[in-house]
Amino acid sequence: QVQLVESGGGLVQPGGSLRLSCAASGSIFSMQAMGWYRQAPGKQRELVAGITSDGRTNYGDSVKGRFTISRDNAKNTVNLQMNSLKPEDTAVYYCNAEARPYGLGYGHYWGQGTQVTVSS
Repeated sequence: QVQLVESGGGLVQPGGSLRLSCAASGSIFSMQAMGWYRQAPGKQRELVAGITSDGRTNYGDSVKGRFTISRDNAKNTVNLQMNSLKPEDTAVYYCNAEARPYGLGYGHYWGQGTQVTVSS
């Protein structure tokens, strides 16, 4: 069906930057919204940023002005540029996509997650 693979996580100091990437593969007929979520220990998973197939974006309040989401429809990839990182951004970041595999209806798919740690 659809597989999502994230990359780009790691350890960064406060104020630093990281870029996350997510590539979708499989028998994809169509891709709608893509996005990034995160989950910190003891907290619920929350939306970080989303982007529609025509490029409209939305962001969680805590990351507005610091994070930028982008996508490449031809390559089925979505990226998250994270600047001015804070310790509270520490979490596992998950890629999400609303996709339609060939012969099936739309469904939501998740990547395996990538750890982002912001610490001095």
